[in-house]
Amino acid sequence: MNTFHQFFFGIYPYICLSVFLLGSLFRFEREQYSWKSESSQILYEGDLRLGNILFHVGVLAVFFGHLVGLLTPLWVWELLGISHSAKQIFAMLMGGVFGLTALAGLLLLIRRRFKCDRLAANSTWRDKLVLLWILATLVLGLLTIFVSMGHTDGHEMVKLMKWAQHIVTLRGGAAEFIEDTHLLFKLHIVMGMTFFLIFPFTRMVHVWSGFASLGYLGRAWQVVRRR
Repeated sequence: MNTFHQFFFGIYPYICLSVFLLGSLFRFEREQYSWKSESSQILYEGDLRLGNILFHVGVLAVFFGHLVGLLTPLWVWELLGISHSAKQIFAMLMGGVFGLTALAGLLLLIRRRFKCDRLAANSTWRDKLVLLWILATLVLGLLTIFVSMGHTDGHEMVKLMKWAQHIVTLRGGAAEFIEDTHLLFKLHIVMGMTFFLIFPFTRMVHVWSGFASLGYLGRAWQVVRRR
């Protein structure tokens, strides 16, 4: 295992995670006025609703699918009687469906962002970068499905699961598990990790507020009385 591989899959994940968490906290503390999604609906509404719905439904399903698929211990799947092969095929199908859904929505949002002169003039380079970065990551993820077709026994996915679980549990030797995996998987992983690295410096920080808003479901009602 070379130093390059060891860095990107044994050390780099912790760099990205640290910047993601600490950078988000620092931005919230120091730049709260920039903590927003910066909606551009008032400038140009075309394709916004359809693109937003398709993208958010697709990308949220893909994100949580990755979390469940990669971080659920192997013994849980075995306890449920789900084979590695069945899990692999299900992941390919669901990843393909929701990945294409997210891609369709993202392409609409990208066309809208770059096509409209008013939007282009009011967009920062970070706005454009994050859209193109997500696009590249999604495309790489969809391409890995074709690689997975040659590994329907599920053993390739098991390697990725062991790598991810070793990373989040701070165990050493994580990079060894994916040393011989296909280059597309490695590129997809690096692009995905780097997204978390740039996350605190973009408008994507509003995602934190989306998750935090779930806390309102458990809060007491606000009592409003007439004068």
